[in-house]
Amino acid sequence: MSDLGSHAWPPEPIRTERLALRAPEARDRAAFVELLASPEVHTYLGGPRPRDELERELPAVPERWPGSFVVDLDGAMIGQILLRRAPEHSRPAAAGKVDLGYLFLPRAWGFGYAAEACAAALDWFDAVLPGEPVVLHTQSANAGSMRLAAKLGFTEVERFEAWDAEQWLGLRSPVTPSA
Repeated sequence: MSDLGSHAWPPEPIRTERLALRAPEARDRAAFVELLASPEVHTYLGGPRPRDELERELPAVPERWPGSFVVDLDGAMIGQILLRRAPEHSRPAAAGKVDLGYLFLPRAWGFGYAAEACAAALDWFDAVLPGEPVVLHTQSANAGSMRLAAKLGFTEVERFEAWDAEQWLGLRSPVTPSA
């Protein structure tokens, strides 16, 4: 099975009409702290991390790893897209598949940035690992993520209870390259 780590990382920035998806840089550290400490961002993700802990632990240059993109609007980080392989001990429908995750600062909500950035990341993924399915997890109570999942072409595989809430698991069928 192919892996994201076997491809040159980071790739050249991926540009959309309004955004750039790029590797993390030192200038993004404060935005990462804000993102990870935000109670609004983590409403459906088990709660925020303490800001003082993040200030101590987050490296000066946020870690670069295959599948992690900073979402940049006009030179500033507004979110993060994550494409990472789900561990084999995940839910059977997700195990070993690439999982799409995303976090956006609340000030970037409601402008379609998540849909634009996720679609661009998925297009990149389809070009790098054609034929690979992608999964997405969210709490079913997270109406915004449920709408985004549908807009991106994810269809429900299962619902299950975890972390005291109903979780939704969607699958995006592989895009097969045209011959």
